[in-house]
Amino acid sequence: MEIINTGFGLSEEVIRKISSWKNEPEWMLNFRLKAYKAFLTLSLPKWGPDLSFLDFNKFIYYSKYQTEKKKEWKDLPEKIRNTFEKLNVSEQEAKFLNGMETQLDSEMVYSQIFEETKKKNVILTDLDSAVKQYPELVQKYLGKLVYSNEHKFSALNSAVWSGGTFIYVPKNTHVELPLHTYFRINNKNVGQFERTLIIVDDNSSLQYIEGCTAPVYSEDNLHAAVVEVYVGKNAKMQYTTIQNWSDNVLNLVTKRAIVEENGYMSWIDGNLGSRINMKYPATILKGQHASAECISIAVSHNDVNQDTGAKMIHLAPNTRSTIISKTIASGNGIANYRGMVEIRKNATNSYSHVKCDSLFLNKESKGLTFPHEKIQNNTSNIEHEAYISKLNEENMFYLMSLGIDKKNAKNMMLIGYIAPFSNKLSLEYSIELNRLLELEIDEED
Repeated sequence: MEIINTGFGLSEEVIRKISSWKNEPEWMLNFRLKAYKAFLTLSLPKWGPDLSFLDFNKFIYYSKYQTEKKKEWKDLPEKIRNTFEKLNVSEQEAKFLNGMETQLDSEMVYSQIFEETKKKNVILTDLDSAVKQYPELVQKYLGKLVYSNEHKFSALNSAVWSGGTFIYVPKNTHVELPLHTYFRINNKNVGQFERTLIIVDDNSSLQYIEGCTAPVYSEDNLHAAVVEVYVGKNAKMQYTTIQNWSDNVLNLVTKRAIVEENGYMSWIDGNLGSRINMKYPATILKGQHASAECISIAVSHNDVNQDTGAKMIHLAPNTRSTIISKTIASGNGIANYRGMVEIRKNATNSYSHVKCDSLFLNKESKGLTFPHEKIQNNTSNIEHEAYISKLNEENMFYLMSLGIDKKNAKNMMLIGYIAPFSNKLSLEYSIELNRLLELEIDEED
C-alpha cells in the first residue's frame, strides 16, 4: 500500500502542499500560513526539558496511506486492519464502542458512530472533515483557546495540523457511552500533529477517551498535538488519555479547556513512554461555581523524561479545582511535576487543592516539583501537599510472606499507588493500564 508524504523539512511550500492535498478552503490556508510565520519567530519554550537538539528539518510533516476514510471495518486495507488487531483494536471492539476514530500518522482511516449517537445530533468526525462540513463551528472555536502564536509548538501544530477529532454535543444532550479515538505513529521520522476540538454545549455531558502508541525506531518521532475543549453552562466533560508512546517519541502537547457557569471538567491523564513528555492539561474556570480536576500519572524508566502536571486558572467566584499527580521513576528516569494554580482577583471564595506524590524505585531515578501558585484575593485558599517515597520494604515482606513472589508483590503495590487514577477508568481500561505499568517497570528488572 503506497504512502505519500511531503518529504523532510518545513517551508511555506510544504504548508501550501498540505492544504492543497486536503482541498481546504482559503481561510484554513491563511490560518496555517499565519501560524507558520509565528513559528519562524518564536523560540523554544524556556520551561521543561532541554529541546535545543531539535532539528525541525529532520521530520516529515505530512504522511498518509493511499486510502480514503472508511465507515466499515472490512473495507480497510489488510495492512491497516492487521496493525490495529495486533494492538487489540479489533472489529468487535469497534462495534462495541459508541463512536470511534482511528488515525495512522497524519490521517484518519476508520470512522464509526452508532445510530443512538446520531439520533442525538452529536457530531463526531475528524477535524479535516469538520472544516468542510461545519465551517461556522470550526471558525468560531478553533484557535480561540490555544493561540497559534502562543509558543513554538502551538504555532507548529496550527501550521501543519492534520487529522484529529471534532466533537459537538448539542444543548441538553447526554452521551451515555464514551467516544473513543486512537492515534498511532506508524513510520519513522514522522511528525504527528492532530488537532482536537470538542464543544459540550449547555446542560450536556460527554466522556471522551484517546489512546496513543508508536513502534520503536532508532530515529525520533515528533508528536505535537493541540486540544481545545469548551464546556458550557451546567455541562460535564471527562477527557481520558492513556498514552503509551515508544521511547523514541518526543511528546509535546498543549491541552486546554474553558468552563462556564456550574460546568465541570475532568482530565484523566496517563503517561507511559516517550523519550521526552511535556504535557500540562490546563483549565480556565470562567463561570461562577465552575469546577475542574486533573488526575494524572507519569511513569519513567531509563532515558525517559516525564515532565507533567496541570494548570488551573480561576477567573470567577466560587470556583473549585483539584490536581492529583502521581509519578513513578525507575532506572535513570526523570519524573517531574510542573504545575500552576492562579486564583485571580475576581475569583473570590474559590478553592484549589494540589497533591503531588513521587515514587522512586531506585537510587538513580529522580524527580523535582515546580509549583507556581498565586492568589489575588483574600477570600480564597490553595492547599498544596507533596509526598516522596520508595516502595515500603515492610509491606513487600508482608506480601511475600503470604506466598506472593517479589515481582507480583511489587506490581500490587504500584497498582495501589496509582489507584486515584485507575479508579477513574472502566474495568477494561484499568486492567490494560495495569498490564502496561507492569511492562514499563519490568524493563528495569
